[in-house]
Amino acid sequence: MAEQPQSPALPATDLIVELEALAIDLARTAGRLVVDERPDAVEVAETKSTATDVVTVMDQRSQDHLIARIREARPDDAVLGEERGGVTGTSSITWVIDPIDGTVNYLYGIPAYAVSVAAVVGDPTTQGAWRPFVGAVHNPVSGELFCARSGGGARLLRQDGTESRLSPTSCTEVGQALMGTGFGYAAQRRERQARLLLDLLPMVRDIRRIGSAALDLCAIGAGTLDAYYETGLNPWDLAAGWLVATEAGASVGGFNGPGESLTWACAPGLAGTFPGLVEVGTSQHLQD
Repeated sequence: MAEQPQSPALPATDLIVELEALAIDLARTAGRLVVDERPDAVEVAETKSTATDVVTVMDQRSQDHLIARIREARPDDAVLGEERGGVTGTSSITWVIDPIDGTVNYLYGIPAYAVSVAAVVGDPTTQGAWRPFVGAVHNPVSGELFCARSGGGARLLRQDGTESRLSPTSCTEVGQALMGTGFGYAAQRRERQARLLLDLLPMVRDIRRIGSAALDLCAIGAGTLDAYYETGLNPWDLAAGWLVATEAGASVGGFNGPGESLTWACAPGLAGTFPGLVEVGTSQHLQD
């Protein structure tokens, strides 16, 4: 979840810088794999939580690639990934990876998916017990790579070799906010999410549904969205994007409700109003 927890101390600054460079390289090489070897017709290899929660062969190949590279460079670190094949470690560092965040977009050829790579301290499987300190989110189609390290700010690295620092928008009114969100795969969850969206839509400027939580969180940091919320995210969905958003200066938080979690992110000028709207609304619809 996107809350600042009590967690083990961060590594030394020089190691953080080194691991940020590694995360960037990992995200880029996996991104090249999923684009360069994407077949003309992507097929579903299996499903997970529901028939619409799909896995492609490339999801697993991308994760296998990332794990192999991490094990080569950092054999003592643990790896937690969305697909099969996570590994335990003996260091205090866990790599939290999403080999393709936005698999349905990838399946349909919609160019809004990403490889998400984060290094965290603490236990990412325990609510409130971990925090990311390095993150990279790479859209391999656009060539954009969002990256951040604790205390080092957030950057956008472009395909042409240029880069810029990220910062959120100056929006201060919910009624002027361009808001992003996403939806789960289970029908009951989607129904609750739709009811909340109906409540919020009249209050904001407009809504965008990108299809990748990692890219949504980076959009908050980059100032291409003013606010974002989503329920039911997993650590691999949000670890790297959470760090990018916070290091850019955005506000990120949430809560863990009965059977559901909420993650929200917004420009700092909305931090006094937007979180309350989505937290109250989510709590109400969980009780429906």
